[in-house]
Amino acid sequence: MEIRNHKDFASGLFYAVVGVGFSYVSTSYTMGTAAKMGPGYFPFWLGIILTLLGLMVIAGSVSPKAEPDKLDRWDVKTLLWILGSVVMFGLLLYPLGLLISLPILVIVSSMASHEFDFKWAAVNALVLTALSYGAFVYGLNLQFPLWPAFMAH
Repeated sequence: MEIRNHKDFASGLFYAVVGVGFSYVSTSYTMGTAAKMGPGYFPFWLGIILTLLGLMVIAGSVSPKAEPDKLDRWDVKTLLWILGSVVMFGLLLYPLGLLISLPILVIVSSMASHEFDFKWAAVNALVLTALSYGAFVYGLNLQFPLWPAFMAH
């Protein structure tokens, strides 16, 4: 068995591993039934579907009909900008609130792009913050701190 398309193989492997992980972790929750789903039901089946999709992509990557393609080298700088911005968001959410930490996330993660433009990153940050507020705070009524902790009282 020869891997002809390395990008598809790596993607399929990633999907399969994440799917198995979701399914495994969800077994620690109550499953329920299709009629009365417990908290583990949806992530379990989502993980199963993701695993199956990953296995299909892996099968396609080793098929003789697969287009040969090599996996490019990882751009570590880009990876660190994106992962660092997500970690920073997690650390800043409770002390600074959603309306400040989310624009920081968007602007810092935009710096991973080779075509970074602060003006468009700021516009993107404002639009995503407004959409997130509308969807998560107003629409779903999730309890996020909106403003910095010192402004809450």
